[in-house]
Amino acid sequence: MSMAKRTDPQSPAPHAADSHDLIRVHGARVNNLKDVSIEIPKRRLTVFTGVSGSGKSSLVFGTIAAESQRLINETYSAFVQGFMPTLARPEVDVLDGLTTVITVDQQRLGADPRSTVGTATDANAMLRILFSRLGKPHIGSPQAFSFNVASVQASGAFKVDRGADRTRTVKRTFTRTGGMCTRCEGRGTVSDIDLTQLYDDSKSLAEGAFTIPGWKSDSFWTVRVYAESGLLDPDKPIRKFTKKEMQDFLYREPTKVKVEGVNLTYEGLIPKIQKSFLSKDKEALQPHIREFVERAVTFTTCPDCDGSRLSAEARSSKIAKLNIADACAMQISDLAEWVRGLDDPSVAPLLAALQRTLDSFVEIGLGYLSLDRPSGTLSGGEAQRVKMIRHLGSSLTDVTYVFDEPTIGLHPHDIQRMNDLLLRLRDKGNTVLVVEHKPQTIAIADHVVDLGPGAGTAGGTVCFEGTVEGLRAGDTVTGRHLDDRAAVKKTVRKPTGALEVRGASAHNLQGVDVDIPLGVLTVITGVAGSGKSSLVHGSIPAGAEVVSVDQGAIRGSRRSNPATYTGLLDPIRKAFAKANGVKPALFSPNSEGACPTCNGAGVIYTDLAMMAGVATPCEECEGRRFQASVLDYRFGGRDISEVLAMSVAEAEEFFGAGEARTPAAHRILERLADVGLGYLSLGQPLTTLSGGERQRLKLATHMADKGGVYVLDEPTTGLHLADVEQLLGLLDRLVDSGKSVIVVEHHQAVMAHADWIIDLGPGAGHDGGRIVFEGTPADLVAARSTLTGEHLAAYVGS
Repeated sequence: MSMAKRTDPQSPAPHAADSHDLIRVHGARVNNLKDVSIEIPKRRLTVFTGVSGSGKSSLVFGTIAAESQRLINETYSAFVQGFMPTLARPEVDVLDGLTTVITVDQQRLGADPRSTVGTATDANAMLRILFSRLGKPHIGSPQAFSFNVASVQASGAFKVDRGADRTRTVKRTFTRTGGMCTRCEGRGTVSDIDLTQLYDDSKSLAEGAFTIPGWKSDSFWTVRVYAESGLLDPDKPIRKFTKKEMQDFLYREPTKVKVEGVNLTYEGLIPKIQKSFLSKDKEALQPHIREFVERAVTFTTCPDCDGSRLSAEARSSKIAKLNIADACAMQISDLAEWVRGLDDPSVAPLLAALQRTLDSFVEIGLGYLSLDRPSGTLSGGEAQRVKMIRHLGSSLTDVTYVFDEPTIGLHPHDIQRMNDLLLRLRDKGNTVLVVEHKPQTIAIADHVVDLGPGAGTAGGTVCFEGTVEGLRAGDTVTGRHLDDRAAVKKTVRKPTGALEVRGASAHNLQGVDVDIPLGVLTVITGVAGSGKSSLVHGSIPAGAEVVSVDQGAIRGSRRSNPATYTGLLDPIRKAFAKANGVKPALFSPNSEGACPTCNGAGVIYTDLAMMAGVATPCEECEGRRFQASVLDYRFGGRDISEVLAMSVAEAEEFFGAGEARTPAAHRILERLADVGLGYLSLGQPLTTLSGGERQRLKLATHMADKGGVYVLDEPTTGLHLADVEQLLGLLDRLVDSGKSVIVVEHHQAVMAHADWIIDLGPGAGHDGGRIVFEGTPADLVAARSTLTGEHLAAYVGS
């Protein structure tokens, strides 16, 4: 019997542990998902496709990744969970077979002025240890090389109570050597306030000397506190102040003063301006205030540390003729070679770890960066690839990696390298989930999930599941557009003038001289790191009336929505107020019309300590955000909550004709539809928008600006293949209306559609920064003289 069993040709039954080969999702209803049920194979590369707003991120990030993170957080004690962000359980019936999820998204790295590429990736920490061990002369611990640590000295006495009236006085001295430059406090730049922009020194305070926006001469809290403080002579011109008066006027510490019997705080003008204007996020300021700040404040390289952020002592310690500031300023590919040349057995493991990290930068296509580059200056794609670095050499397997459009900011030449990295992660036994629009990356998928068929409420269902070949043959929007190819323009527009850039040397630009044509669609191309952004954002001459639309985050609370951000709510409120004979403030959920129970939020937030807080629809207003009495007022047959629930496309029709016709609102809605956001609802919180949606929302708001030159940074980010055509139509309309459009772009369809191409390269970092081609797309394809030319020629099939 036992012999028969042994020779039985049938293989033994599979082990129960090997049966979990799928991630099963049933009944997902997050955001616009409509009871989605799918099965995703583990240890395979699955790509999620679909038009922008179809529900890809809701499924991958909002459901799978969110639930995995929540379950991991629950393994910690309640005490530890109290310090972690609380996550609510996604709306889904069944989530089975989940593994630990590592999310690599497009969120920009923090724009804190102290954060650099080196501090964000731990490369800086390893370098500091290296210099504290091998640097000559030896100056101290790794902290002595950190620009975030100040040198401190303290001494004093304290009493030690030993009970029964026995106390002893102990003297202590404490010193800590830090590497921070004292002049700029480790920022590398010093700010100077131009006093001529703050006041007219030929006038007295009584004559209204201040030229600061919002400082009216009768303002009790600002201007009058200076004039009536008793510290200054209000009738004397400022230029005639004594030295003491000038010191009190500009720098005095906060002091209590009495003005007309009221106790107020008097503070020197410079610290007051710093607190009221400079400590705030510049992007969040009103346009006229931002303009004032840009005029009044100048940032210059710190003269003491020459921008290195480090003290003279930290810069004095060297290894092989380099100090730590020199090492951080080097291009990472060069730094990797320098580290390879160091050989000291006492720090061999440290050198190996540092070498691995620096090699990962090069491998991932970021070898052109330097470790001292501020992390806030990285593009969305660069930030995402920097986050990948810590995962490349990881020994973990059976992990689920989730990527959000990893090819953003990558030249077609670099996409193959990214594909290889995704396949390498998969081949180590990991599940890789990728949200992606680029055909080159969709092509390497083992499994494809296509969501749609439309966006917003018209999306949220699975249109296709299967192989790439099946997608091509299927009748879905993605399948039909997968092999789209744009033809090179036969006739191009003639320029009406030129923006002259001379001797541009920002970042890696090598004294570039170029004429950017005006009145046409100009596309700036080149591999990642070749100097495109440095040219368009850092070198275009001032005063050129440039409207710049980048991928930076839109700052807004969960109360902000497309209607408030674009200014659309103003004409809508006025129209409701006029039609009903009441004041406009009633139609704002953040003002008088707000439901008193939920304060206009529409939901009640219940904090459950270390468990996820619960947001329940407000019972009083049923989630509508307004008082019941406000909803009795109608305009065009709709109340204000019904209008905010409309999509842009519906609202465009509603405000375009009939009794609800409102031209001011209709113009804004047309622009939103033009940039491909017709599916967004007017009241959708800004916090739920993707990076590409945020950029297109900015573009829609800027389309009414008076500037004649538009600079767009990769406007195809997050756009489905089918939507690129609509974007090209929008760019054409902008140019035909007399605007000049300059686009930094990697998408070949946009290159083919250009009137003029400026190609930078030939490589990245110090191998780039030069103009390698200027001319029409047809000339670039014919010449094939650059990497861009070769890829564009292959794309158009010539």
